[in-house]
Amino acid sequence: MEKNESHIITRILAGHTEEYAYFLDTYGQTVFTLIVRLVGTEADAEELTQDTFLKAFEHLGSFYGKSSFSTWVYRIAYNTALPFLRKKPVETCAGDDAFWNRIAETRIEEETDDEGEIRLEQLKQALTQLSAEERALVTLFYEEERPIQEIGEILNLKANHVKVKLHRLRKKLYLLMQQEERKGERK
Repeated sequence: MEKNESHIITRILAGHTEEYAYFLDTYGQTVFTLIVRLVGTEADAEELTQDTFLKAFEHLGSFYGKSSFSTWVYRIAYNTALPFLRKKPVETCAGDDAFWNRIAETRIEEETDDEGEIRLEQLKQALTQLSAEERALVTLFYEEERPIQEIGEILNLKANHVKVKLHRLRKKLYLLMQQEERKGERK
């Protein structure tokens, strides 16, 4: 954590609560972006972002600086969004280890890295079918470019588990994109 942020937290805890605006200004948009990726609607994300920052403010005294403030507030955001997300059913793409291992890595790389307009639309559709944790992984790793270790802290996973989930997630996205392609061909 930046020394400046540690100082700001100390001042907030000493009664200068107006300085909490620094955290809202600094992290508000990125937390909102993460939550909107998780829940899918801006209106719900706005409310959950407010809840996140309210919880962070209320528990600021329990922030010990073991991680960065951004990691801490992202974890609060993720945990705040989870109850909302549990109410929404999500299609799943099942398969055992042997199934996932049969899908060729080079084929996945080609398909998921293709930036053609049709492919991007298929990718967007596929992303809507992911679980909350999977969407969080995509957002934190690919969009926010957070390190594996930090993603593990936010999602309460070990770093190796994050790597495995990201690996399987690319395969799952590939399969979901293939399903979208087949739907498009039938129209």
